[in-house]
Amino acid sequence: MLFGEYRHNLDAKGRLSIPAKLRAQCPGNVYVTIGNDGCLNVYNEEGWQNYYAKLSKLKQNKKSARAFLRLVTSRVSECEFDKMGRINIPALLREHAHLEKACVIVGSGDHMEIWNEEAWDQYIDANNDDFDSLSEMLDEMEEE
Repeated sequence: MLFGEYRHNLDAKGRLSIPAKLRAQCPGNVYVTIGNDGCLNVYNEEGWQNYYAKLSKLKQNKKSARAFLRLVTSRVSECEFDKMGRINIPALLREHAHLEKACVIVGSGDHMEIWNEEAWDQYIDANNDDFDSLSEMLDEMEEE
């Protein structure tokens, strides 16, 4: 289970330090790809395999399914940790998420998300007031 919010700076070479608490749950390499709301998703090996298993079940005769599969898989990058616990995020992915320096790494259950710090703060500000109404989804799940 990946959780928490961590603020780190991207260096000039595109490397980002991943917090030890999150890195400990990612033995081996990680898979970085585009995520929702302008962030990047980061999966460990098991998480990527589970996510890809879902992707492979999409109906290929649907245009939107093909487009989504292509967007995700063409933008995925297998990244390894260096001795300092950093991953090198490819330029294409940094551009997608507008990562320049200040970043936020968010544990999101089965994966991590990497956000531009300003975009993350705006996202939190825009959604924080809705916390109570958003939490009602938990009740809806119990009813199913």
